[in-house]
Amino acid sequence: MASTAKKTKKTAPAPAAKPPRPPKARKPKLISSELSFKGRVFNVFSDTIEEPGGHRHVKDVIRHNGSVVMLAIDESTDPSDPEVILERQYRHAAGQYLIELPAGSRNPGEPPLAAAKREHIEETGYRAKKWSVLLRYFASPGFLGEWMQIYLARDIREGIATPEADEQIEILRLPLSEALALVAANKIHDGKTLIALMLYDATRRTSHL
Repeated sequence: MASTAKKTKKTAPAPAAKPPRPPKARKPKLISSELSFKGRVFNVFSDTIEEPGGHRHVKDVIRHNGSVVMLAIDESTDPSDPEVILERQYRHAAGQYLIELPAGSRNPGEPPLAAAKREHIEETGYRAKKWSVLLRYFASPGFLGEWMQIYLARDIREGIATPEADEQIEILRLPLSEALALVAANKIHDGKTLIALMLYDATRRTSHL
């Protein structure tokens, strides 16, 4: 006798439930902003902030036009270990001489690249034919609203520097390997220089700059 048992129909498993979306974070609300200090390079504002929960507090914020940092390299002698243009100068706020990349502030309304070219000529005399952006970052966003933009400058040629009266700058030309050795030996203490050198080295190892 033939079997009359019914075949059980397989059903597809129910799709997994999607995790609930986290609530969209709400930004604190700016209640008021008062100029506390007006300086030549930056201003300080006392901002009253209201958090999403209703708590109010005051933050002192430094407002700045923004800065540019220039990593100029010379690949003409040894492309595998290009020379880097660095500076050594006394920094009053740090109370010591620092080894740094050339950098400077943007003038109001000045495009970042124009500021980078201007500052690099003023401080070092060097000009470059090729410019590209490496990185844009906040220097210290807890209290400083300043963007810093790092440019890579290539195909450079020497010129005459025209530093300001308060800038006593010694120009250093070092192979990248020596500059990185100074970083490893804790002899470079300037944040923008550390970021630029290490980012450039990492990028050139993984891609063609």
